[in-house]
Amino acid sequence: MVARAEAAEATRVRILEAAHRQFADLPYEQVALGDVARHAGVTVQTVLRRFQSKERLFAAVAAWRATSITGERDAVAAGDVAGAIRTLVDSYERWGDEVLHLLAEEQRSPVIHEITESGRRYHHAWVRRVFTPLLRDRPAREVERRLAQLIAVTDVFAWKVLRRDLGLERDEVEASLRDLANRILEAGAPAR
Repeated sequence: MVARAEAAEATRVRILEAAHRQFADLPYEQVALGDVARHAGVTVQTVLRRFQSKERLFAAVAAWRATSITGERDAVAAGDVAGAIRTLVDSYERWGDEVLHLLAEEQRSPVIHEITESGRRYHHAWVRRVFTPLLRDRPAREVERRLAQLIAVTDVFAWKVLRRDLGLERDEVEASLRDLANRILEAGAPAR
């Protein structure tokens, strides 16, 4: 029984890895279950038996990938600006281009839109958890404005502009985002 369960899990992971590569590299419409199966070393029937459809396979890949991303980001302590930005940039270095690929396709596919919306909700909640403790003693309206600013400067598009469009090195991107976050947090702070 144990050997069978381990073999089934290994097959599941091979399918997820093969599908991940396909979804990361190709437009959603161009991903074929036959190609996923071939790259995973299984039949299309095996893929369908495990995941029922291309949409469910995509959702499973997204959930599998999200576990890595959220696990790293959730380890950041609330109030740790440097750790938050370092972790965020590490995450974008690994996953940023793939996330941008999905964002470019989100209006074409309800399943992709659902995944990207979930990612946005997670990012907003993460920013609130990490940065709200640093905004104590501020009026509620100001806290909301500053959190909105922090959501914007920590978004994958800020990383894209700095890293991909302007060609900054990874450490320069981290320093830039940390500077921006600290300026937002320090602006209008009550005197202590």
